[in-house]
Amino acid sequence: MKVVIVGGVAGGATAAARIRRLDEDAKIVVFERSGFVSYANCGLPYYVGGVIKNPSELTLQTPESFWKRFKIDVRVLHEVVSIDVKEKTVSVKNLNTGQVRVESYDKLLLSTGAMPTKPQMQGTDSHNVFTLRTVEDTFNVKKFVELKKPGKVLLAGGGYISLELAENLAAKGIDVTIVQRPDQLLAPLDKDMVCAIHGKLRDKGVNIRLKSSVEKLQHENGKIKAILKDDEPIEADMVILAMGVTPDTILAKKAGLELGIKGSIVVNEFMETSETDIYAVGDAVQVKHVVTGEADLISLAGPANKQGRIAADNICGDHSIYKGSQGSSVIKVFDLTVAMTGINEKKAQKLGIDYDKIILSPLSHAEYYPKATTMTMKVIYEKSSLKLLGAQIIGHDGVDKRIDVLATAINVGLTAVQLKDLDLAYAPPYSSAKDPVNMAGFMIENISKGLVKQLHPDDIDELRERNDVILLDTRTEKEYNEGHADGFVNIPVDDLRERLNELDNTKKICVMCQTGLRSYIACRILSQTGFDCYNFSGGYRFYEMIEKDACAFGRAYQCGMDRKQ
Repeated sequence: MKVVIVGGVAGGATAAARIRRLDEDAKIVVFERSGFVSYANCGLPYYVGGVIKNPSELTLQTPESFWKRFKIDVRVLHEVVSIDVKEKTVSVKNLNTGQVRVESYDKLLLSTGAMPTKPQMQGTDSHNVFTLRTVEDTFNVKKFVELKKPGKVLLAGGGYISLELAENLAAKGIDVTIVQRPDQLLAPLDKDMVCAIHGKLRDKGVNIRLKSSVEKLQHENGKIKAILKDDEPIEADMVILAMGVTPDTILAKKAGLELGIKGSIVVNEFMETSETDIYAVGDAVQVKHVVTGEADLISLAGPANKQGRIAADNICGDHSIYKGSQGSSVIKVFDLTVAMTGINEKKAQKLGIDYDKIILSPLSHAEYYPKATTMTMKVIYEKSSLKLLGAQIIGHDGVDKRIDVLATAINVGLTAVQLKDLDLAYAPPYSSAKDPVNMAGFMIENISKGLVKQLHPDDIDELRERNDVILLDTRTEKEYNEGHADGFVNIPVDDLRERLNELDNTKKICVMCQTGLRSYIACRILSQTGFDCYNFSGGYRFYEMIEKDACAFGRAYQCGMDRKQ
């Protein structure tokens, strides 16, 4: 059996090694148009910033190492330019010589990945305008930064690569501006959660321009003037286009393969395309979303590696199934860790799912053990079935392990309430006896049983206008005086039982504390003494974060905080 693989990196390189482990006699040829067959794509921004110092550390395998260990024929700087489906051949261009030759195959695997989205606008073809996708791109960016020492860099786009570049460039003392067309960065996060990211970037001196986009780049005397839509122009020494990626499926389209979302390759659960003996994996393929069951595009290294292994199994006659992707990811933003899995509120709303959400602010480990830090967790679930839909976490320590637990729970079909039953490891330096994931389950159980009713920060403005509502802050007097939401009166939770007579039991009582715990306790007191009580999810800590973000971006409405200056 002769297997030809088009493209290396995550999917193609993984598949090649797996095929060899399953079939010692197979002839395996990998064509890679770049100069590197297997590299740490996710590490590229950290090489630009100098965190990864040796360029060889980006290279996981070389053509020589592949041949020595696996007897796999890897040809870099070779581009497959066409596929003859009937004859089962590919035409390959040697990018060093320009020579084109034909290579036959029994099985063909496409791992062509995705291309940086490069807009059709004036001024992108210049020595100081870059994209960041390949090792070569990284070397070019790094060389420019080191030799030209740009004082100002414009990042067009606000996704993973852009945020990682912002951190690494800012660490070099460069003035960084991010321009993003939507009204938030990092689209997989919900708008309320991303406020923490906006705030961190502002604290670190990164400028953010939202609801705008680059329309053209004007070049004068080595400088760039970025003309923005609905915003003032920005001058920069360097521009990096990080507007996302588009499936690279030119080959597949020319070969007549069935295409799906944004021109991606349609594959079945065995990673087979619409043509016999042709498989496809990675960022170029359309996948099924684990949570929604719908077709989706999820460009992440983890799914690509798994798909490569599954395709290899099926090429070798095994029966492996790819069950889908759920978008589990994690990113470092300065000293914050940001992680997510499943779908967000925006997606749930788009699909018409009747969902609910909880916000909690647990500590990374036992409070009495030194250096505990607070994280913000958001868990989304379907109301009727309690099916877990997604989760987002932002914090410092322990974020990654909690998102992995939640991702696993979603994957195996646990309900939101079943999170309370998970037997998770505990020791004071690592967790609490009630792990944050367990706490999420406890909270959802309380809501599902009617022990507590919720309101959310976006309800506050409307509630302020009503006469049948009392807004109650149950923090200490000192906390309240240091900052509180407009319209809230203060009765500390520890004084509440003795001061119930100050509240009108004909009105709805909407209760806030710092994180939602004391207000929950207050609601239990009030509910059992005849009051109609609602708890604000996330508490003042979460509300303040959202309001600060609104003020920072000059939103039209009045910021609803009374803070001691």
